[in-house]
Amino acid sequence: MELLKFSTAGSVDDGKSTLIGRLLYDTGSLTEDQLEAVEAASKRKGFDYLDLSLLTDGLSAEREQGITIDVAHIYFATANRKFIIADTPGHVEYTRNMVTGASHSQLSIILIDARKGVIEQTQRHFFIANLLQIPEIVVAVNKMDLVGFEEEKFNAIKEAFLQFAEGFPKFKQNITFIPISSLKGDNVVNESENMPWYQGKSLLHYLENVDVSSSINKTDARFPVQYVIRPHSEEFHDYRGYAGRVISGEFTVGEEVTVLPSQQKSTIKQVVTFDGDLKTAETHSSVTLLLEDEVDITRGNMLVKTANLPQIDKEITADICWMDTQSLVPGGKYLIEHSHNLIKAIVREVDYIVHTSTLNKDTETKTIKLNDIARVKIKMAQPLFFDAYEQNQANGSFILINEQTKNTVAAGIIV
Repeated sequence: MELLKFSTAGSVDDGKSTLIGRLLYDTGSLTEDQLEAVEAASKRKGFDYLDLSLLTDGLSAEREQGITIDVAHIYFATANRKFIIADTPGHVEYTRNMVTGASHSQLSIILIDARKGVIEQTQRHFFIANLLQIPEIVVAVNKMDLVGFEEEKFNAIKEAFLQFAEGFPKFKQNITFIPISSLKGDNVVNESENMPWYQGKSLLHYLENVDVSSSINKTDARFPVQYVIRPHSEEFHDYRGYAGRVISGEFTVGEEVTVLPSQQKSTIKQVVTFDGDLKTAETHSSVTLLLEDEVDITRGNMLVKTANLPQIDKEITADICWMDTQSLVPGGKYLIEHSHNLIKAIVREVDYIVHTSTLNKDTETKTIKLNDIARVKIKMAQPLFFDAYEQNQANGSFILINEQTKNTVAAGIIV
């Protein structure tokens, strides 16, 4: 079955964890043990209903405070599709966690409390979804039961959100609005009888049927080499295979490819998998490629179609989310990890830091602190072979690593 990866974001008490719990509960995705545990915990809290948020808030600190802190990945399936949910925190203090959870999502659900409407954190959530160019946005207006299921309230929130979204960079991004009550189950899995004015489908129906194929780049063929296979046995005396994952595009037997950074050329001789040979290796397939010629190739090199080369440069401009408690200042030295390439780099310049709630760009401040999002210029010791993130997300993203501690200090997208 087709897989959909989506993230959720919402402010404190917007009901995000309850929404996910409702999806799992109403689709029959819970085991008896899970149900019994939630029932017992709900009774201990004195509730006369199931506290479905307990299904996702696993950390004791999350349960005590009633907030989501860490990213949790939840897996479930229906008859039509498989799903992976990245349940991300919504508070500004956990922006780095939100970026991490949303970075591989094809769709983002942004929750809004119907009583509060569009607030600063809502704007921040959309800013991140827009920055990461997530193609499908679902604005779930939650707690409609607490505003009497009023259509006017829903329409006012929709208008305020669209007005704010007008100020963002434009690309192919669809925004869908669904009124729900995650506590009662209205329009989550089953369509609600309490909102006859809403003519759309339930949230689950939308998730099962939304087309997210546009998020996959099938044009720019990119194959970062992860491992070189040389058996050194009599049976496979001259065998030389290059193992990895096709991150975008496709490779077909007989096509000419170029090896980066050496720019040597050869032709694909064979596409090997555990289940047998293929004629074409498609996007996201893990394969071993064999070439007609003996070429010097090692881990971190990249195979691309000769007719469609990526950019090759020692300098990039990028938007980064800073994830370390130790601040970044211009001139800081790090390692940049891009695909399977690990290269020494210097953050040469900080262009500006974005205030995510207002979209204002601070060009005066040059120190990037925890959870800041900023545009920087990075210079590397060796050339990087990359595409702009807008063109190819898989080949346009990277992380920065502290050389001494080996901690990941930033996630970035190449402008």
